[in-house]
Amino acid sequence: MDITDLLKSPMGSQLITGIGAQAGTTEKEASSVISAAAPVLMGMLQKNASTEQGAASLLGALNKHDGSILDNLSGFLGSGDFSDGDGILKHVLGGKRDTVQNALSAKTGVSTTKVASILAMLAPILMGFLGKQTRSKGNVTDSAGLGSVLGSLLGSSGGSSSVGGSILSSLLDQDGDGQIGLGDAISAVTGGGKKKGGGLLGGLLGGLLGGKK
Repeated sequence: MDITDLLKSPMGSQLITGIGAQAGTTEKEASSVISAAAPVLMGMLQKNASTEQGAASLLGALNKHDGSILDNLSGFLGSGDFSDGDGILKHVLGGKRDTVQNALSAKTGVSTTKVASILAMLAPILMGFLGKQTRSKGNVTDSAGLGSVLGSLLGSSGGSSSVGGSILSSLLDQDGDGQIGLGDAISAVTGGGKKKGGGLLGGLLGGLLGGKK
């Protein structure tokens, strides 16, 4: 099951309804934001997991996000405590969080405030989904194995033709040449590149969900 399958499932319907109610949006608005945001967040997790150090940090975080959240979505969404999601977004998106929220708002027509609320609820759910899928694959212990799981979860939703895919591509295209290549990967990690604001992953490798919030 990839992200698209999840969102089309009964669980996905529950997720969309619950998040929409908490964020104060219609189900259609919630669905559009979630469908666009999920591949962006998963794509950034995949980029973090592309090194052994980053993968080790993410695998450590998945000890907490083991998928149990999926067994009680209504309880999680009804709790009103989404601080865990804020922490995840801080580590996954870094200084580009506002950029992502603004891009999602522009693409979906949903206010940035509501987009921010939806992302904070969605992040721990996606981590739980990743944790559950990782466990189902057996002994995933390195970047290659984790990258494979993340790639399968992204499926077609990570394509550049999708809303989320186009946002992810623009974020990763650090040098502005329209292509996501080696230079962009290096720029994303080191904080280089021609665009202002530094790299998406600068200072995050080795600290994904494991550093200070």
